[in-house]
Amino acid sequence: MRRALTPYLLVLPGGLWLLLFFVVPAATMLSLSLQEGDVVNGYVFTGHWQTYADAIVTYRTQFLRSLTYGAITTLVLVGVAFPVAYWIAVHGGRRKPAYLLLLLSPYFVSFVLRTISWRQLLTDEGVLLGPLKSAGLLSAQFHVLGTPVAVIGGLVYTFLPFMVLPVYVALERIDPRVVEAARDLYAGPAAAFRRVVLPLALPGVFAGVLMTFVPASSDYVTSAVLGGPSTTMIGQVIQAQYLSSSNYPAASALSATLMAVLLGGLFAYARALGTADVLTVAAR
Repeated sequence: MRRALTPYLLVLPGGLWLLLFFVVPAATMLSLSLQEGDVVNGYVFTGHWQTYADAIVTYRTQFLRSLTYGAITTLVLVGVAFPVAYWIAVHGGRRKPAYLLLLLSPYFVSFVLRTISWRQLLTDEGVLLGPLKSAGLLSAQFHVLGTPVAVIGGLVYTFLPFMVLPVYVALERIDPRVVEAARDLYAGPAAAFRRVVLPLALPGVFAGVLMTFVPASSDYVTSAVLGGPSTTMIGQVIQAQYLSSSNYPAASALSATLMAVLLGGLFAYARALGTADVLTVAAR
């Protein structure tokens, strides 16, 4: 009897955690999205699905912009993180832990403080643009803050470790003898990388995509600090609806729609590419 209950007792803490901090909030959010009323008189569940249609039509631009920013950020991260992870895994030697620590060291500082620091760096008269404008290399009208470049750059900086680490783990799992065998079969460095290293590293890339696309698409701090009116993301809209307008049904409908879109995309992604190796890499 005791042995039969052991698996259930082991999963109980995690199950309770998911129940309290995911299932209950998600159910509350879905219920609130179908209610009508106001803060003063309270909200009543009426099954008002029109809230979803109105919210999507009104904020479809921010929805599409968020997904676009998330996709671009993820693609840039793959291009930036893979060489970094490859160099650490292949050429890091005994200093691999030190290089990983250096990569993660900025993240011991608060996320908000780091984002605000980037705002100070990217101001028109900051240490980056100020000297270039003074030297006449940039026009006085040139600016970075408030543009998609600033927002996507901030997102790339924020989520870089979430791409580097799973790719690094996948590269570390590759047996060097496999690469040596490819070289023995007269494969050049480029062919060995393309036909051996890259396919074996793909589970890490897939895990990194899963870990970066979702938070990048739903981020609101980076776009609020580094962006402007033309770069508003759906996370900012949801925050404003909750905290400023107190329009809880609309905010809940937007949140539920965003969650459904992201989950649908992730399920399709996992079904197309498989999850066994991805989950193994992500769990390490």
